Amino acid sequence: MQSFSCRCGNPLFYENTHCLTCQLDVGWCPACSNIVAIEPLDNGGYRCTHPGCDTALMKCHNYVAENVCNRMVVMEHGQADALCDCCRYNEVIPDLNIEGHRERWAALEAAKRRLFHTLDLLKLPHGTKDDAINVPLSFSFMADALPDQGLWRSTAKQEKVYTGHASGHITINVKEADDVERERLRVDMNESHRTLIGHFRHEIGHYYWDVLVKERDEEACRAAFGNHHRPSYSEALERYYQQGAPSDWPERFISAYATMHPWEDFAETFAYYLDMVAVLDTALHMGITHVEYDGSLDSMLMAFHQVGLAVNELNRDMGLLDLSPGVLAPAVRDKLAYLHQLIQAASPVER
Repeated sequence: MQSFSCRCGNPLFYENTHCLTCQLDVGWCPACSNIVAIEPLDNGGYRCTHPGCDTALMKCHNYVAENVCNRMVVMEHGQADALCDCCRYNEVIPDLNIEGHRERWAALEAAKRRLFHTLDLLKLPHGTKDDAINVPLSFSFMADALPDQGLWRSTAKQEKVYTGHASGHITINVKEADDVERERLRVDMNESHRTLIGHFRHEIGHYYWDVLVKERDEEACRAAFGNHHRPSYSEALERYYQQGAPSDWPERFISAYATMHPWEDFAETFAYYLDMVAVLDTALHMGITHVEYDGSLDSMLMAFHQVGLAVNELNRDMGLLDLSPGVLAPAVRDKLAYLHQLIQAASPVER
């Protein structure tokens, strides 16, 4: 992720909604793909102030009314869609009558916007049910019902909300946006990382199995990740929570959870690939590293390894978790090679 610049010269960042120097509102302009200062127009709406753009814009409804978004929508003939290119994927939002849910929703939307940014960098296909796409993508952000504490309330009127994916629909429990609750779950489940953006990257991995692999490339995927039919997912899930991961999992998998079933191995490895793409994009734009890569997997792995080593040491200076593993097993590299080829084949060729 790059940083941006306000028309006054003040630096802007991807989540900004306001320039602290010139006091103008700012937002993501889809016409020029920048975080920009926006000027009100006499007849309503705003003008993008990025040099050479000047596009007429409207704020996304979730920006102007809910304060959980910072994206703009292109205005044509005085009209614009109500929701931006990220918010239009929402099917269910949290119950905003519950204290703290708006803040958690804002965190979820921020992570989702970063997910879409990485998907767009890779030119991976995605769309809603209104688009011409075989597997429409949608999101629900809901909460458990815990009446004894009154902390969470379920939008779905059910007792338990499970974060997961089913046929293009991604559900995320809003408690994952609570730092304390998420850290408790990370420790309880013995995970090296458990982040909000990590959930999005993992679940979108399941989505792209449906989009890119199912009935298209299953044989090659089985060769890389194993047979997803045996054992069944339910059998594998029960075994994993009874027995845990094998002791030698780092020799063959990116995470302990990846050992559960080939579908989870695919999603965990896909999430790691997105981690690499996002971190390298930011590292190069921010000048954190001068290591460049030529688009090959090996060059990406080398660059990510060097960035990871540096950031790991910085994190240790501050007592924080490592960014990336120090060693990547050859078997994991082979799985990443399959994903790299799969993703490149899915991206349209620019001519």
